[in-house]
Amino acid sequence: MLTKQSVGTTAQGETIYQVTLSNGPVTAQILSLGANLKTLRTPDAKGEIRDIVLGFDNPLDNLSSTTYFGQTVGRFANRIAHAQFILEGKRYTLEQNDGQNSLHSGSANWGWKNWHVETFEYNGNPGVVLSIFSPDGEGGFPASVTATVSYLLLGNGELRIEYEATSSAPTPINLTNHSYFNLGGAASGTILGHEVQLACDHYLEVDANLIPTGKVLPVKGTAFDFTKKKAVGKDIEQAGGYDHCFILSSKSKQLTEFALVVDPVSGRTMRISTTLPAVQLYTSNFLQGKEVGKGKIAYPKHAGMCFETQYYPDSPNQEQFPSCIFSKDRSFKHTTVFAFGTL
Repeated sequence: MLTKQSVGTTAQGETIYQVTLSNGPVTAQILSLGANLKTLRTPDAKGEIRDIVLGFDNPLDNLSSTTYFGQTVGRFANRIAHAQFILEGKRYTLEQNDGQNSLHSGSANWGWKNWHVETFEYNGNPGVVLSIFSPDGEGGFPASVTATVSYLLLGNGELRIEYEATSSAPTPINLTNHSYFNLGGAASGTILGHEVQLACDHYLEVDANLIPTGKVLPVKGTAFDFTKKKAVGKDIEQAGGYDHCFILSSKSKQLTEFALVVDPVSGRTMRISTTLPAVQLYTSNFLQGKEVGKGKIAYPKHAGMCFETQYYPDSPNQEQFPSCIFSKDRSFKHTTVFAFGTL
């Protein structure tokens, strides 16, 4: 099933659309505002269907929150040190919105913007493609960029997210989805009892401001070792909360499964695959019960966790990291798949 409806208006008078994709027992709702995954309903082991992503009932609440619930973040997701970088000999200065650093491109983040929407069907499966144009200089970034993100819901419980972006000249691009998952349900408490396994044998060391130091460290023997399935809460205090970039063990540029998430209580499972080289695992360390979400429920610390597939943070300033510089000759084209099931 595929429906599209108006659910609000931006301050600029633009219509905010909500597209509902239903296939079998799974339903996803996507907003034009931020190309946002607003709702994701899946069955548990007993067949009970619940929404498993955090967010707001009112789409406009996204504009006054820095949680980034469900957003498509760009043009550069994650942090850039000192909110500046040098490209082809020229220094570019961005907005400082995370201390002295840039986080998720500051106020120029595409997650705050209203995207163009077109619905489609592919082999009987419902989908939506959203597009946006970012002019040269927006947020301090060079070059103009045209980007699309498409969501396709398959009958086997897979939600496929395809990202494409082309630029007029060399510029950093790093797109991700910032959904907070709680497989027990969006208002079911914390994710500390969820079990996670990651095919990631290294992670990036960060400083006190969560900026990568440049060191790529092995996870073995540390709180960051998820190579064997373990509860999120097991080592979270030792880690200081997870807000770290994990590097996929596989260096394949093909779609590769790297994550398994299990909620032992509900029996829901999630498997994640991507063509991107890394994932930022974030355990909602900054939620403090002040963000009132769907159903007027306040979200506590660790109420959800994000698996932000991406290029490495601060990669415009770290030449040894995989290049996030895209141009007319190198377009951004990546896929991430979230597959849902039960034990």
